[in-house]
Amino acid sequence: MKTCNTFAIICLMVLSVAACKNAGIRNVEVSSALKDWEMVWSDEFEYTGLPDSTSWAYDVGGHGWGNQEKQYYTGGRIENARVENGMLIIEARKETWDSNSYTSARLVTRDKKEWLYGRFEIRAKLPRGTGTWPAIWMLAAAHSYGEGYWPHNGEIDIMEHVGFNQGSVHASTHSLKYFWQIGTQRTDTIISPDVSDAFHNYILEWYPEKLQVIMDDSLYFTSLNDGTGWEAWPFDKPFYLILNIAVGGAWGGQKGVDDSVWPQRMEVDYVRVYGRRI
Repeated sequence: MKTCNTFAIICLMVLSVAACKNAGIRNVEVSSALKDWEMVWSDEFEYTGLPDSTSWAYDVGGHGWGNQEKQYYTGGRIENARVENGMLIIEARKETWDSNSYTSARLVTRDKKEWLYGRFEIRAKLPRGTGTWPAIWMLAAAHSYGEGYWPHNGEIDIMEHVGFNQGSVHASTHSLKYFWQIGTQRTDTIISPDVSDAFHNYILEWYPEKLQVIMDDSLYFTSLNDGTGWEAWPFDKPFYLILNIAVGGAWGGQKGVDDSVWPQRMEVDYVRVYGRRI
């Protein structure tokens, strides 16, 4: 097993809170797509129980999360987030919790694993059904720009899917100049009808000059650094990773919530992070 001391990487992992001692890296076959990359951290979910607390924490609450979402995100509750049979399971359930009608989980690497640039690969199978809104995404680790945290400091959406539009997978970036409430977000969509039946690889490649999102072998979204300042490009600071299923909300609930579909789960085979070889 390698440690991070063996890796030559460019300005990556500058704020990795757990440093290298809990890197959890294992040897994997490197395809041609990875010839310029070297793994620096992974969670292969080769254990049972709650997600590894050295890598994952929880966002907890039921206040709508700025999107009128209907779920309560629990923390450390195995019904909503667990590892079993080599998979991370995030499960949204129809049950009352603190005045919310649904429960779910939102796992974050904040204050544990944070990265500046790299390749992020998450292999997952998505939930289905009207009202589901799974996401694999990233937020800034610190409040570095402007007077507000969001969208000033940026958001990177590696994968979003809304259940009323089965098979359409979305990638986006948000900043103060380009974000969804004013209709200027940078975004694109790829069609894959079997996302709830089969595992797919959701990949972000993040460079100083651009972000690009790949599904399996298909590059379908690129967001370019136009050099006009942080209002357009706050993506030069460390970010952390988020995995969650929301219920309903401003986007996921546009066609209501089908109460007959629950529980629903997102299954994650692995999460892998790579740095550039030099």
